[in-house]
Amino acid sequence: MDIYTYPDPVLKEIAEPVEDIDSEIKDIIDSMENLMYNNAGIGLAANQVGIPKRIIVFDINYKEKAKDLTVLINPTIVSGEDKIIYEEGCLSVPDFQGKINRKKYIKVQGLNRDGDLIDIDAEDLTAICIQHEIDHLNGVLILDHVSSLKRNIYRKKIEKLVKRNKNG
Repeated sequence: MDIYTYPDPVLKEIAEPVEDIDSEIKDIIDSMENLMYNNAGIGLAANQVGIPKRIIVFDINYKEKAKDLTVLINPTIVSGEDKIIYEEGCLSVPDFQGKINRKKYIKVQGLNRDGDLIDIDAEDLTAICIQHEIDHLNGVLILDHVSSLKRNIYRKKIEKLVKRNKNG
């Protein structure tokens, strides 16, 4: 399993709800967890690994070696308030960072890996991370939150890299 990067079309797909949390879904979650930690990420959505299912994993404290993974299946933001601007990066948009406007506080609901309904009250970086990953499930990238100028500069940079790699 690999992390898909821009401009792969799977990143723009709207993920489908998970109907049954079976062993296949749990294997996907385990693979996502390993990929996220191995790539020093704080969150990962199933779209990013080429699976358009509504699954996210996150752990904003990964650098502290005390793993505290949260799994959310079929997550929904129930409410949010206040604003925060944060410079975000993304494993699917390498070598890019952008200042993104998000809700500072959110309440989110979803299922854990056992299928139990969970509510999370999140703020600051946790809220930002959850919103970022849910964006992925809706086919939205951080590039969609920045100016068209910044987006086009990045797009052209990627096109040059792809062309250079094809020409060897």
